[in-house]
Amino acid sequence: MILFDLKCANDHVYETWFRDGAAYAELKTAKKLVCPVCGSKKVEKALMAPRLSTGKGADERPAPAPKRPGMPPEAAKTLEEMRRQVVANCDYVGPKFAEEARKIHYGEVDKRGIYGEASPDEAKSLTDEGIDFRSIPWPARGDA
Repeated sequence: MILFDLKCANDHVYETWFRDGAAYAELKTAKKLVCPVCGSKKVEKALMAPRLSTGKGADERPAPAPKRPGMPPEAAKTLEEMRRQVVANCDYVGPKFAEEARKIHYGEVDKRGIYGEASPDEAKSLTDEGIDFRSIPWPARGDA
């Protein structure tokens, strides 16, 4: 798994997990990357700082609360904690979010927490079907 910060044409920065760099490239080529804030399909990788490990236990320190213009630091800190909880307790299903949400809703698979990406059209279809989900525009990590 690899984490990329992405930025849409409207300057919304968010992060998304991918299976690998090739999965990112495949979704970008297929124009399936969509900004969760505005729905723009003009999405590129954002400038990111690498995460470096300096030794045992160094990565266990909590990341600083992300900075986002117009977002109070307390809100950014709360969203970052929410992200940690989602990642720790839910399964990442990537661009198959809508498909997996339907399987769970209709009892085709065991109920479990999932997170991933859905296009605005997929999100509308899920809502129309009465499938309960939430869209969370994660703040970018760090100052990148």
